[in-house]
This record gives sequence, structure tokens and C-alpha cells, in this order.
Amino acid sequence: MINSKHLFKVASAWISAVYVVCYAGVAIYPPIRGLFMRYSLHTDVFFKSDFFSFKYFLSGLIIWNIVIVANVWLFTYLFKRIKQ
Repeated sequence: MINSKHLFKVASAWISAVYVVCYAGVAIYPPIRGLFMRYSLHTDVFFKSDFFSFKYFLSGLIIWNIVIVANVWLFTYLFKRIKQ
């Protein structure tokens, strides 16, 4: 059986670390956004975004943690409901 509480903690820690690395990467080298879009997603999108402050960092971190908790909840719900 899945330990849901542990899974929530691990997923939250993982998404927080990924978010911090991505935010720092964009802060250090802003063209990384366009490069990612072009070479990973095979699309050209031209946008300018200069939303870099602690407020935006914190709100993004909270939003991504809410998203990952919702996804983990759905995973555990489906895992427990679907029989092998």
C-alpha cells in the first residue's frame, strides 16, 4: 500500500527543488526560456517577461506545490481504486 503522507512530502520537496533550479536558471541566463521552447518543444515563442522578485518566486513556488499535491492526490486515489 502507498504511504500517502510520505508521497506528498517527497513530491513537494522534489517540485520545490526543480522550481528553484529553473527559477535560478532563468534569472542567471534569461535566453534559456526561448532556447527551451525552441529545442525541447519545437516552437518559437517570443515573449518578454521581467517578473523577477521574491513575491513572484514565492507565489510560483506555492502554486507549483498545490499543483503537485493535487496530482499526487489523484495518483493515490486512482491507485487505491483501480484493482490489479
